[in-house]
Amino acid sequence: MSAPNPLLSLKALGQSIWIDYIERCILQDGTLDRWIREDGVAGMTSNPAIFEKSIAHTDHYNAAIRALAAEDLGTEALYERLAVEDVRTAADHFRPVYEDTAGIDGYVSLEVSPLLAHDTEGTVRDAHRLWRELDRPNVMIKVPAMREGLPAVRELIRAGLNINVTLLFSVGRYVEVAEAYIAGLEARLADGKPIDHIASVASFFLSRIDVKVDPLLDAIAAGDDPARAETARRLRGAIAVASAGMAYRRFREIFSGPRWEALAARGARPQRLLWASTSTKDPSYPDTKYVEPLIGPQTVNTVPIETLDAYRDHGDPAPRLDETAAGAADTLRRLADLGIDLARVDRELEEEGVRKFVEPFHHLLETVEQQRRAVQSRRA
Repeated sequence: MSAPNPLLSLKALGQSIWIDYIERCILQDGTLDRWIREDGVAGMTSNPAIFEKSIAHTDHYNAAIRALAAEDLGTEALYERLAVEDVRTAADHFRPVYEDTAGIDGYVSLEVSPLLAHDTEGTVRDAHRLWRELDRPNVMIKVPAMREGLPAVRELIRAGLNINVTLLFSVGRYVEVAEAYIAGLEARLADGKPIDHIASVASFFLSRIDVKVDPLLDAIAAGDDPARAETARRLRGAIAVASAGMAYRRFREIFSGPRWEALAARGARPQRLLWASTSTKDPSYPDTKYVEPLIGPQTVNTVPIETLDAYRDHGDPAPRLDETAAGAADTLRRLADLGIDLARVDRELEEEGVRKFVEPFHHLLETVEQQRRAVQSRRA
């Protein structure tokens, strides 16, 4: 008798597993259906970097690019046609999950252009356009959590779109995102429109925090103050999880009390926290580092294929998030006592996060353009 799949145990603990990957091949060869059926994968996220890897580094899109080149589309429009087709197809695969969970899970996310990260009005226009193009109830439009993105989130929720707020690194910004979501629901109710079908997640990025903070801790650990060095060594690799734990504490506070209960009475659903960037970047850390301590109710963990495989093989599911949240404040206080300004780190990560999507997006467009020109030259 085979051992139970640890991934399937997470659902009973209140956490949904989504896959942080999209590629045309897995939509066609049965891989995605197997993940849904055997691993309980309940949703999918994408971003420009993922599409860049899928389109620029495989030949699975060559035939589609050749076919679309005949329509004389611009490069960005051609890419978007490929992405929209993939997201629509994936949403159709997840539609039974969406129906079975009454709209809690089964979502596939597509991001607005990363070039619009600091453009509120442009983000709102692009989100509406993509929403119409996708034409599926179980899609989410991803909006970066820049300061300019906050009013966009509010307006898009008010308009009834499902929104995945991405590139969250700080607890403070998370609180602002949750406020934008709630304000959007309240505005929609004031417009006399229903709110019981709207879904949203707040995507809190994890491993990049440790990648940024660990070298600062290593420098202190190499210093000549034994007490500070010991504290730094103990905090290494702990800050991302502590930040997530603190965000979960805020989640529990925000989505309770009279203001939220008035919305919940009208069918509103909490904006779930989604743990993103959950692959382990430091090889000295366990490959399930950003899964195990963050298992708890009303959360999502979106994992890359490598982490999905690792957790299936040796995951140890247990409800640990409350314990993580309880110790978060002390961990972050000790970091501050060392003189490390986490708020500054978070600001740097936010801007780097946009660049890490813009750069592959430009490379992706260059690749699509090269393939389009090659097709046109063969026809000349």
